Amino acid sequence: MKFAVIGAGKTGGKVVDVLGKEQVVGPFDEFNKPTAEKLKEADAAILFVPGAAVEDVFDPLIEAGIPAAWGTTGYEWPDDLDAKLRTKGIKWLKASNFSLGMSIVRRCLNIIGQGSSVLTNPTFKIHEVHHVHKQDAPSGTALSWEEWLGRDAEITSERKGDVKGIHQLEVRTETESIQLEHKAHDRKIFAEGAIWAAEQLVKSDIEAGFYDFSTIFDQAMQRQ
Repeated sequence: MKFAVIGAGKTGGKVVDVLGKEQVVGPFDEFNKPTAEKLKEADAAILFVPGAAVEDVFDPLIEAGIPAAWGTTGYEWPDDLDAKLRTKGIKWLKASNFSLGMSIVRRCLNIIGQGSSVLTNPTFKIHEVHHVHKQDAPSGTALSWEEWLGRDAEITSERKGDVKGIHQLEVRTETESIQLEHKAHDRKIFAEGAIWAAEQLVKSDIEAGFYDFSTIFDQAMQRQ
C-alpha cells in the first residue's frame, strides 16, 4: 500500500520515517505541491498541514478521489463536506490527535464525565503543553477532551521546548481530586495512528463521507 504524505513538518516527517521510501508518494510541502495526477499514485493520503494550508490541497485531493486522513487542527471544515464526499464516493477522516492511546483516554473521559454527576460541586480543569512552534492554543486535543468529558472545563495552555504533547485533567471537589494524564514521548505515535487510520479507510467497508477518527476507531474495535 502506498501513501501520499502531505506536510513535511515534525509529524509528517515521522510518517515518512515509519513508512519507508517505498511506501511514500511525495512527500509534499509548500515547495513540492501535490497534484491530482501525482496523488492518484497513492492508495490514500496522510496530511499534517496547518489550517491555513488546507485550501491549497483541498481541490487536488478531491480530484484524485483517494481516501485521506487529516491531522489538521485550527480549521473550520465546510458544513457540506460530508455530503460532497458522499456524492463523490470519497472517504476522509480528521483527528485532533492520532494517538491510539488517546482513543482509550477518550473512553475514560466519557466515564469520568458521566460519573461526576454524583460528585458535589466538581470543577474541571484541562491543561495542555506543546512545543513552542505549535500555532493553535488551546490544542485541538484539549478541546476534544472537554467534548469527550461532556462538562464545561477551564482549559489552559503552555508552550515550551520541544514537548510532543501533554494533556492533563483534574476533577476537584472540596474533599477529593481525580487526575488523568496522557503524555506523548515520541511523535511516532501520531504517525503510526495516522497510518493505521488511513489503512482503515482503504480496507474497511465504511461508506463514503467525512468521519471523526473516534468513529473509525470504535468501529474497528467492534469488528474485533
